Amino acid sequence: MSIRVLLADDQAMIRASLRIILEDQPDIAVVAEAGDGVEAIEQARRTRPDVCLVDVQMPRLDGIEVARALAETRQKVVMVTTFDLDEYVYGALRCGAAGFVLKDAGPSLLVEAVRAAYAGDALISPSITLRLLRRLAAAEARGGIHPSARLLTAREVEVARAIARGHTNQQIADELFLALSTVKGHASGIQAKLGLRNRIEIAAWAWESRLMGPAE
Repeated sequence: MSIRVLLADDQAMIRASLRIILEDQPDIAVVAEAGDGVEAIEQARRTRPDVCLVDVQMPRLDGIEVARALAETRQKVVMVTTFDLDEYVYGALRCGAAGFVLKDAGPSLLVEAVRAAYAGDALISPSITLRLLRRLAAAEARGGIHPSARLLTAREVEVARAIARGHTNQQIADELFLALSTVKGHASGIQAKLGLRNRIEIAAWAWESRLMGPAE
C-alpha cells in the first residue's frame, strides 16, 4: 500500500514540486493539498493521510500550530521549511512533529523523512542535528546529566542517545546487536517512563538532559 501524504504550503509552485518528487516514488501517493494552516488541519482530518508535510510559515495558522493540532489526533507531521532557525526547530519538537527537513536538503532526504515518519522513526536534517548537538555539548560543560535520566536503564540510555543522533530503529539494532523488536520495546519504554509522545521528543529530551557528549 502507498504512504498517503498531505502537502501544506502556501506556494502552489512548491506544492507542485513536492508532489512531483514524492509521486515519483512507487510507495508514496499525495492525497491532498492545502495552501494555509486552517485548510491543512481541515484536509488532514478529512482525508486522514499517513504523513503530513507542513511548511513552517503559512497564512492563518503557521506550521507549528498545525502540528500541535494534528498531534492531538496522533497524525504524523514532518515540518518542511527554508529556515533552520532554532525557534522553529524547538517549536516543531515541542508540538510532537515527526521530523524537520530543510527544503534545500534534496529530494532523497525529503522522501526518507516521509518513510521514516510512516515507519514510526523520525528524521531531522543533518545540518540542524549537528548544530543542536554542538549546543548541547557546550551546555554539558555547565552541568551534569539531568536527574530524569536516572529513570532509565543503561540500555534505554544507549537507545535514547542513538535516537538523538538521528539513527533509525534498524541502525540502532545493528549498532547494539539487538533484535529490532527489542529496540522498539526500549523506545516505547523510554516514552512511557518520561511521558514522551514520540521519537522526536526522545531526541529533544536527550539533548536537553545533556546525555550527548562533546565527541558526538
